[in-house]
Amino acid sequence: MHSSSFKHLLLFTLVLLQFPLFGQGIRGTIKSRSGEPLPFASVYITNLNNGSSSNATGQYEIRLPAGDHTVLVKYIGYEAQQVQVEIKEDWVERNFSLGEQSFALKEVQVKGKGEDPAYTIMRKAIAKKKYHLLQYDSYKMKVYVKGTGELTNAPFFLKKKLKEEGVKLNEAYTLESVSEIKFSQPNKLEEKVISIRTSGDNKGSISPMSFVNESFYKDKVVDMISPLSKSAFAYYRFQYEGSFREGDIDVNKIKVTPRSRGDNVFEGYIYIIENYWAIHSLDLQTSMMGFPIKVKQNFAEVAPAVWMPTTHQYTFSGKVMGFAGEFKYLASCSDYQVVLNKKLVAPKEIIDEKAEEVPAAVAAIKPPKNNNDLEMLANQDKLTRKQFRQLILAQEKEALKEQKQPEVVSERRYTVDKLATKRDSAYWDSVRPVPLSTKELKGYQRDDSLAQVKSAELTGKDSTKVIKKKKFNPLDVVTGGNYRLSPRTRLNIEPTFANVYYNTVEGYNVNLTGRLRHQYDSLRRTFEVAPTFRYGFASDDFYAKARVSHQVRRAGKSHLVYLDGGKFVEQYNDENPIHPHINTLSTLLFRRNYMKIYEKTFAQAGYEYKPSVWLKVSGQLEWAQRNQLYNTTGHSYFYTDAKRAFTPSTPDNIELEDTGFPEHEALVLEANVSYRPLQRYRMYNGRKIPLLEKSPELLLQYRKGIAGILGSDVDFDQLQLGINHGFAIGVRGRLQFELRGGTFLNNRSLYFMDYQHFDGNRTILSSLKPAGAFRLLDYYQYSTNNSYFSGHTHFQFRKFLLTHIPEVRFAGLKENVFFNYLKTQQSPHYYEVGYSLDNVFRVLRIEAAASFSDRNFQELGFRIGIATIFKISTN
Repeated sequence: MHSSSFKHLLLFTLVLLQFPLFGQGIRGTIKSRSGEPLPFASVYITNLNNGSSSNATGQYEIRLPAGDHTVLVKYIGYEAQQVQVEIKEDWVERNFSLGEQSFALKEVQVKGKGEDPAYTIMRKAIAKKKYHLLQYDSYKMKVYVKGTGELTNAPFFLKKKLKEEGVKLNEAYTLESVSEIKFSQPNKLEEKVISIRTSGDNKGSISPMSFVNESFYKDKVVDMISPLSKSAFAYYRFQYEGSFREGDIDVNKIKVTPRSRGDNVFEGYIYIIENYWAIHSLDLQTSMMGFPIKVKQNFAEVAPAVWMPTTHQYTFSGKVMGFAGEFKYLASCSDYQVVLNKKLVAPKEIIDEKAEEVPAAVAAIKPPKNNNDLEMLANQDKLTRKQFRQLILAQEKEALKEQKQPEVVSERRYTVDKLATKRDSAYWDSVRPVPLSTKELKGYQRDDSLAQVKSAELTGKDSTKVIKKKKFNPLDVVTGGNYRLSPRTRLNIEPTFANVYYNTVEGYNVNLTGRLRHQYDSLRRTFEVAPTFRYGFASDDFYAKARVSHQVRRAGKSHLVYLDGGKFVEQYNDENPIHPHINTLSTLLFRRNYMKIYEKTFAQAGYEYKPSVWLKVSGQLEWAQRNQLYNTTGHSYFYTDAKRAFTPSTPDNIELEDTGFPEHEALVLEANVSYRPLQRYRMYNGRKIPLLEKSPELLLQYRKGIAGILGSDVDFDQLQLGINHGFAIGVRGRLQFELRGGTFLNNRSLYFMDYQHFDGNRTILSSLKPAGAFRLLDYYQYSTNNSYFSGHTHFQFRKFLLTHIPEVRFAGLKENVFFNYLKTQQSPHYYEVGYSLDNVFRVLRIEAAASFSDRNFQELGFRIGIATIFKISTN
């Protein structure tokens, strides 16, 4: 037998071994008594800890071994049905007809003025939530996941482009996976993908645990306040709507109503099991940034007194900027194997001391101070909610002392079986608990050539010629082009027509920019060349520069070396506070030439080293010959020179009467250090993933003007310290701040471009940095060569003024306030206070700001920016 034939036979045999060893089971439909299909109803085989769901039309199918089985069918709002089924060699057809759930109102004796009994139920459930999270030392389960997305509408001018990219309207894009999940306390999760199938991309990078691992016993579920949060009563009202009997348990139906509707709070129903105070099921909805989200979960007793989810349903939908779509996500959990936490003991009864009488013997129990007290407390038959919380927290604290890596917040391991992407349709038909819809089947029939292209890019091999190489067209110099020269080499030409600008020094100027990029060694090393050419029509000047860089990334470290040089124009503030497009509009339409530039012939070498994500060290040395430039044109569309004169090409400044300068040379050294001291991680496949938002960023910068070398005329030393940080406050509230302070230790000889400049703004468009930029400050008025301090704070509210109105919150709008401050040795105290309405039309931020000099009001201005949900790099 040939070796290749043997390999195919071995692969076929291994695939067969993955199939279930039985070809029979139970199937049928689940409907209401009125005949309506019940989509995604829970079907649970209690003796096997195995679960499934019906599909959108109420059909279900579960393969089972021969023998007797107990089948429990549940649908929220309907009476559960439990039947005994004998499975032999053939399929058993069994249809279910569920009646609407009837609820009984029980009599509850409470203290006080007749508080709704829902509050006692929820207080007990909240008191026991930590217990439910710690009930087990570990568990294993199998998860089938299906996610189906559909784009239902798009802007008319993008439909053709989307079609070219393979994205079609009203077609299902589906992913399916079967995974084995292992969880160990305190927060270690291992997922092995047995099989995965997606429309288009067969890599299999989507993990279901990003959804199914969230627990409503935690305070937050994806940054949303859980109805079982310790602060739930500050955000929700609860109403008891009755109870029903299911087998040998009583289930309470609790209506959940937010005290203020909007993002990040839930609304709907949660069902709590009496005495266990565990979740039986839930049917909730919420919204994120104004987009509605529906959540359904069914729980089952997977071990004695341990109730865990067996089915999850998530529905996301919404419209934004002409796009509309819906994404449905279903997870079915089965084959639970739970190892109980034998050290964890719960009392037979929990007393709600706020609504129920506390026996004197229970009231006399003191908080645990040592292990003996802890053991005595654990042996009590009755405890108050407070005493029970103390017991659980003390037990959790003892367990955490044994943790080997306390800086690790969570640990995740994700692996993919070698055969995961090789399963055929017969395999999927055998394991899929929920039949595919017609649209989902069509989605799988589409060509998945995109996966082949990505594979060729990663390996550098394109034997099947799936990568299409674009031929050069001279028109691409104007419109832009992207050329794949090889699987790992790309040439990009930016559209020249989009890089035509106007300023009073050059008049209209055109820029041609390209980038050649090659990646090798499994994409860990990158070589890049980026030239730029520029011509100014009024000044008749031609400029050119180029940057050559080489970057190596390996084992969490990176090295970057670059060379940059040429002859080009430069803003006095090298952070480019005004974009050339913005300056073009302000100059031509409003006769405001804010951008100030000079000419620089330069050579620069730099190096950046990141030994870890927490530390970055960089340095650069630049030699430059600088020349002053002058206005050469006075053209604008709407104003004349008599009504509004253009300002000179040099900036105005309170410290320097004339910012002009003679031709000179400058050799400047710059060194920067960025460090985050609080290091927290989550573990993923044995690799630490840093949680950067947990730590402030500390900054150190030193600049040195070196005199006498290579004809350099500058001599100065500047030192600057800074800190950036942001953290959550309350529900979806967030505070961000940036502080900078520095001084010139030596300022014997320097020119205006060597001063410390600040991120000012005089146009209607706001900065991309909500916390880190001034709104109304002149670009160069307070630039200094002495000591200085600047501070920026930005706070986002969930509810402030307009967001007290539910309709405003449901639209996804946010409100922000900000405060900016600047003081130099020569300047007055300058500060700004402002307010902004965020996420307008999903993408915009509208601001109003007032500026003050010392205590004197200066001006009121309005700005428009990009919504803060978009994290845009300003590099």
